[in-house]
Amino acid sequence: MQLYNNLSNNERASLIQKAGKDRLTISFYKYANISNTSIFRNHLFVFWHSIDVLGRIYVANEGINAQLSLPAENFKLFKNHLDSISFLVDVRINIAVEHNIFSFLKLKIKVRNKIVSDGLEDSSFDVTNIGTHVAAAKFNQLIEDEDAVIVDMRNHYESEIGHFKNAVTPNVDTFRDSLNLIEEQLKEHKSSKKLVMYCTGGIRCEKASAYYKHKGFKDVFQLEGGIINYKRQVDQLGIENKFVGKNFVFDERRAEKISDDIIAQCHQCGTPADIHVNCANEACHLLFIQCDLCKVEMENCCSLKCMDINRLPAKEQKTLRKGQGNSNDIFKKGRSKNLKYKDDNIFLTP
Repeated sequence: MQLYNNLSNNERASLIQKAGKDRLTISFYKYANISNTSIFRNHLFVFWHSIDVLGRIYVANEGINAQLSLPAENFKLFKNHLDSISFLVDVRINIAVEHNIFSFLKLKIKVRNKIVSDGLEDSSFDVTNIGTHVAAAKFNQLIEDEDAVIVDMRNHYESEIGHFKNAVTPNVDTFRDSLNLIEEQLKEHKSSKKLVMYCTGGIRCEKASAYYKHKGFKDVFQLEGGIINYKRQVDQLGIENKFVGKNFVFDERRAEKISDDIIAQCHQCGTPADIHVNCANEACHLLFIQCDLCKVEMENCCSLKCMDINRLPAKEQKTLRKGQGNSNDIFKKGRSKNLKYKDDNIFLTP
């Protein structure tokens, strides 16, 4: 029985192209007590593989976090399968604003210690004692409330290309970096201000809201369904869109347009731009923002050094990479001395 993906990205892309079917890109999460994660993981893989689900799914004792795509015609089968699992009955499913049939090219279901890496070792707080969920209309009101602090729970490369009006945007590399930083920066407001959080689909806020309530914040709110669900409600209800720019997503699309604003800049020349790319040098692979002109001039690379390496024959490049491991820049998501127009302030405020 097949329990792991066995096709390359190119092979899978070719099959998707030949199939010619519309695919939906969706995400969902659920905190729950899963005792045997390996059995649960394999159960998901067997059925999802049979209906051509592709994506990145994390399973842990604390729940499931899924980002995936599937043929639109199979959505009902997929939903029925979720409803057959007790803790996933009627789970909220976020359907992407923009779809791309190549958003995911493999089915990867991994067992992890946590469904979101938060770095927390404090197990004394109740993860189900979460903040108040608010829909788009209420969230818009809170954005304008002088007694509210709006906090972006995402990383610097996400908020850089798009965020809500008046939001505090911590310039951090990971979710785990933001938790203590935000508490320290906002500790004087624990009783006097409403703490209002948002993220991509809601999962980071779910854990953070419980953590901050545990830390003494009195009024904690979180955007229901995150930015993805917010955009859908804005369109359906015809209310004002207070998000400017793009929403970063963790698949091949890289981002969804929420507004027409371009609020970021090319990290190499400073021209307005908001398209993330990876450096073409496989030994670097740095994620950064590059405009079309720099893309041509720099040959899809982040630096002259990487451009020189990328011009070498593939075999020679592979020899140079041997034993070197990955560049630390891969995990810095745009932090490099070679990027002249990258802001590295520690904490950004509205």
